[in-house]
Amino acid sequence: MATLPEIAVFLGETRLFPHVDLADREALAARLTERRLRKGQILFRDGESGEEMFLVREGHIVISKPVTGGVEQVLSRAGVGDWFGEMALFDRSPRSATIQAETDVALLVLNRSSLQQLTDANPRAAASFFHALVLVFIERLRASSELVAEVTRWGLEATGLDVEPR
Repeated sequence: MATLPEIAVFLGETRLFPHVDLADREALAARLTERRLRKGQILFRDGESGEEMFLVREGHIVISKPVTGGVEQVLSRAGVGDWFGEMALFDRSPRSATIQAETDVALLVLNRSSLQQLTDANPRAAASFFHALVLVFIERLRASSELVAEVTRWGLEATGLDVEPR
């Protein structure tokens, strides 16, 4: 298991926390736990409840969604420095995908209780964390909006409708 200073340094090397100062990363690191998965092990399935977010410290995971029967559609892969599960951290919503270890994996875990403790004990560190997540949410929302527009265009083209402005 990594030490608190090692985790704080690692957090600064991720896309999520490069601008968060060391003291705030240390405060966050103190609230994280580590979970290990073996290759092929499923962390959770689409539709299960949860209240944790995860940051990949070692290895790679596959993010998939059930399509029909036993068929899973791979949505993406995540590796060192990537994170997932943040929606359930805030609203306890059912998981929106299945997460499976593609290799042996070490995850850093932040649960709802630990986030509340961070907020109570170190509001500045919590604000840094929330700000970093908001920036990511904005980026993901923009990407989703572009994807919806592209899929809509494909659908219109498939029906033979004229999609070019006149």
